[in-house]
Amino acid sequence: MENVKAMHTPLAQKHGEQEAAGKAVDPSAYRSINPNSMHLQAIKRILRYVKGTIDHGLRIISQSSFRLYGFSDVDWAGCAITRMSTTGYSIYLGANCFSWSSRKQNILARSSTEAEYRALAATTVELTWISYILQDIGMYIKTSPALFCDNLSALYMT
Repeated sequence: MENVKAMHTPLAQKHGEQEAAGKAVDPSAYRSINPNSMHLQAIKRILRYVKGTIDHGLRIISQSSFRLYGFSDVDWAGCAITRMSTTGYSIYLGANCFSWSSRKQNILARSSTEAEYRALAATTVELTWISYILQDIGMYIKTSPALFCDNLSALYMT
C-alpha cells in the first residue's frame, strides 16, 4: 500500500447504498469477525485516505476564548437499508475543536425533528460531561455552554 494513489475521503459517498455482500475472505487471519471483500476494500480506502492526509493535523489556538459550545446535526433516515438516522456533533472550547462524533441512532426516528432532537440530547450529554471534566481539573467556565442546531422545530421543542 506504499505506492497507492491517495484518497480525499475515507469512505465512498454512496457507501450505504450497497449491500454488505462480496465474496468471502479467508477468516483464519481474524479472530471474531467474518470479513468479506467489501470490508477489505473499505480498509484499503481508509489506508489510502490516511496516506493522503498524513501531514494534516488539528489546529490549536492558544489565544482563544474560554467558551464551551457545540454543533449538532443529523442525516435523517440516511441509511438506505435500515432507514436509521446518523447523529453528528462537534464540541469546541473557544476556537479549538476537541471532541466530535458521528454514529447511527439506535431508534428509528419518524421525523427529522425527532432525529434532530435526539442529536441535541446526545450533544448535550457530551457538553455536560466535558464541563464536569473541566471543573474536575480546576477549569471553571463562566458562561453556560451553547448548543447550535439547524432545525427550528427541534430548537422550539427544547
